[in-house]
Amino acid sequence: MQNNRKPTLLSRMVWWLLRRLYRWKGYTLLNHPPKLPKFILVGAPHTSNWDFIYFAGAVQEVGIMPRFIGKHSLFKWPMTRFMYDMGGMPINRAAPQGYVKSVIRAIDEADQIALVIAPEGTRSSDGRWKSGFYHIALGAGVPIVPAWLDVGTGHAGFGEPIMPSGDFHADLAKIAAFYKQAMPDCARFDLLERQARGEIESPGKLRD
Repeated sequence: MQNNRKPTLLSRMVWWLLRRLYRWKGYTLLNHPPKLPKFILVGAPHTSNWDFIYFAGAVQEVGIMPRFIGKHSLFKWPMTRFMYDMGGMPINRAAPQGYVKSVIRAIDEADQIALVIAPEGTRSSDGRWKSGFYHIALGAGVPIVPAWLDVGTGHAGFGEPIMPSGDFHADLAKIAAFYKQAMPDCARFDLLERQARGEIESPGKLRD
């Protein structure tokens, strides 16, 4: 949905609330993300339902309007305008061209986009990352920007963009190294390093 209309009052209230919750929590952003027209923003670790709320507030704090993938059925009336205003990007997972290719096409059609993906999938993940985010970035020819949020220290930050080379494990090793440096005591990133070395399998690969 491309238009220049003013966002709905409800969406503006929700974004205001997310930003206020982030500030109330007292997080400190240690740096800002690079200024890029299009990129995949991956966030980790995902251990709580509050992660997205604080993360959404953090990206708003640095002036990014995040986009997220949502089931196309969620964009039906009366939620249509609200879902778009919140940054939703409707994707039909049953589309003939495939889920990953549908997301790539949406990125290609956008002038600017910061697509947020939680590569661990759910908060019950053991720390291994699904590879869908990588196939999307590779297919769309856009960089991956890693972001982290430490609920223990109250710190959050962003890494340098990583352009996918086509070697998933090699690029995942770069990402794991960044997270290990940012949060050295997080056991999930030990497992991510093992995944990058090919010692354990990647879960739930998405098909093109």
